[in-house]
Amino acid sequence: MAENTVKTSMTMIQALRSAMDVMMEKDENVVVFGQDVGYFGGVFRCTEGLQKKYGRSRVFDTPISEGGIVGVAIGMGAYGLRPCIEIQFADYIYPAYDQIVSEAARLRFRSAGDFSAPITIRTPCGGGIYGGQTHSQSPEAVFAHVCGLRTVMPSNPYDAKGLLISSIENDDPVIFLEPKRLYNGPFDGHHDKPVVPWSQNPLGEVPEGYYTVPLDKAAVFRPGKQLTVLAYGTMVWVCEAAARETGIDAEIIDLRSLWPLDLETIVESVTKTGRCVVVHEATRTCGFGAELVSLVQEHCFYHLEAPIERVTGWDTPYPHAQEWAYFPGPARVGAAFKRAVEA
Repeated sequence: MAENTVKTSMTMIQALRSAMDVMMEKDENVVVFGQDVGYFGGVFRCTEGLQKKYGRSRVFDTPISEGGIVGVAIGMGAYGLRPCIEIQFADYIYPAYDQIVSEAARLRFRSAGDFSAPITIRTPCGGGIYGGQTHSQSPEAVFAHVCGLRTVMPSNPYDAKGLLISSIENDDPVIFLEPKRLYNGPFDGHHDKPVVPWSQNPLGEVPEGYYTVPLDKAAVFRPGKQLTVLAYGTMVWVCEAAARETGIDAEIIDLRSLWPLDLETIVESVTKTGRCVVVHEATRTCGFGAELVSLVQEHCFYHLEAPIERVTGWDTPYPHAQEWAYFPGPARVGAAFKRAVEA
C-alpha cells in the first residue's frame, strides 16, 4: 500500500497512537479498550487523547479482568467490530490465555468460516526497565505455538505503526507485542549509557497518515556477509551493537512477524553466509529461538559451516537485582558471533 509521504519524528508510543487514530478515523468499527486506556491514556500513554477525540463509546476503560477484556473483544469481533485492546503488561495476559487460545484462535475453524475474531491484542513486553519478574516477561513463544493466531513484535516506530494498522485490518486475531524498552528510543543493551531518542534515528521518521507493513515479511535490518543473525524486538538493536563492537560483518534479520514467519528471507540469508546466530530475550528452553534453530537446520543444513548459536535469557524468572546478568547484552551476543565465525 502506498504510504502518506508526509513524515514526522515519532517515538514508538506516538507511532502506535497514530496507527490507532488513523484506523479509528478510517473505520467506525474499530474500538479501543482496556485498563486505564481511556481518560488516563494508558499506563505508557499509547492511547492518550483518543477517548477525547472519539468518545467513550469507542475508547473506554474496563475492569481489571484480562479474560473479560479478551472475551468481550471476541464477541465484538464475531459481530463485525474490530477491537484493538490493550493488556497493560504481557505478564498479565495469562488469565486471558484460555479465551485467546480456545476461542479467538479457533473461531474461524470451528464455525467453518462463518465467524472470525478480527481482534488485535496490544501488550508491552520485555525487560530492561527494572520491572522485575512480573513486568519483564516475553511470552511470544506460547502464542506462536497456537495455530490460528498471528504474533508480531516490532523493533522501531516505522514498523510499529505499519504493522499495527495491518493487524487491525486483518481478519485473524493478532498478538501485538511491544518491547517497552524501545518505546522512547532504540536500546543497544548498554544500560549505563545515555538514552538515545527516536528523533535521532531514521526509523523514528514515520508517515503521518495511512500505510501498512506486511504481517508476513521480515526485514534485512543490517546487510552482511559473515553470518546471519535472527532477532526481533529489542534484540535487533543489541545485535547491531554486537556487530559494531566485534567488527563482524553480520547480516541482521529483523523477523517482525514471528508467525507467519518469513522463512524465505531466513533461508536466503543463511545460504549466503553459512553461519547463523539466533537471539531473543525470552527464556531459553522452548523459546521461539528453538523453532528458528530447527528451521535453519532443516532448510540450510548443507550450507552451514558452523553449529547454529543461540543467545537468550536464562531459564529463571526475570530477576530484579540481576537484570543485566539476565538480559542478553552485546557482550554475550558478540561472544556468540565470534564462536560462529571462528568455528
